[in-house]
Amino acid sequence: MGEVMPTVFFGHGNPMNAIQSNVYTESWRRFGHSIPKPKAILAISAHWYTPDMAVSGTPSPETIHDFYGFPRELFEVTWPAPGSPDLAEHVQKLLLPLSVRFDADRGLDHGTWAVLCHVFPDADIPVVQLSIDERKPPEFHYEIGQLLQPLRDEGTLIVGSGNIVHNLSAYAWGNEHVQPYDWALRFESTVRKLMLEKKDRELLAYRSMGQDAKLSVPSPDHFLPLLYILGLRRENEQVSFPVEGIEGGALSMLSVRIG
Repeated sequence: MGEVMPTVFFGHGNPMNAIQSNVYTESWRRFGHSIPKPKAILAISAHWYTPDMAVSGTPSPETIHDFYGFPRELFEVTWPAPGSPDLAEHVQKLLLPLSVRFDADRGLDHGTWAVLCHVFPDADIPVVQLSIDERKPPEFHYEIGQLLQPLRDEGTLIVGSGNIVHNLSAYAWGNEHVQPYDWALRFESTVRKLMLEKKDRELLAYRSMGQDAKLSVPSPDHFLPLLYILGLRRENEQVSFPVEGIEGGALSMLSVRIG
């Protein structure tokens, strides 16, 4: 058996990070240099949140610009990484007897490409996305991560993309120097502590963490990708945080690396 591929959750933040050079994008690039080159990437993005479970199987995924109100320059970005129908089919088999729809048309949403364009700027690694089934409880997503464990031994990098704190109603648009809200700092700190202490079950019950959790996770879509990555952790593997910071007061940029 070869080297086990690490796995990572990225706080992807504002889509503008795709065309900027800042502390976050530079840290993403450093992460890409710090690991063996993957044979393929499986991405679980907050922006493919569906009433079923699906896997993207197109050999040539388009760059999806799934946002509005941003400069034209951002809409002109393409990140032409190939897809992998073979990996998509392999994911389907790993998740049996669960039903996973093969989506032959789905491209890459900005939760995936806006980060990976910095991590792997050459766009030469096949990328497949797995959707988040919005009908399922947190435990389900964690268990899917556990079922995907064999991919780490096969050279596939599994990436979760969301934000541990994601409250756009409180986000200070246009004020990059705003201080983080106290509730955002407290919730992020609690999540970090629980990860370091390997208290995954308490993290699965994040909705019971009181008002800080309600403000930090007003909807589950951006938090759930973290649970897949935690489900991939093996005994004695360490957790580290290659990217830190809170953007706009209410958007955690924390990245979580395992392995």
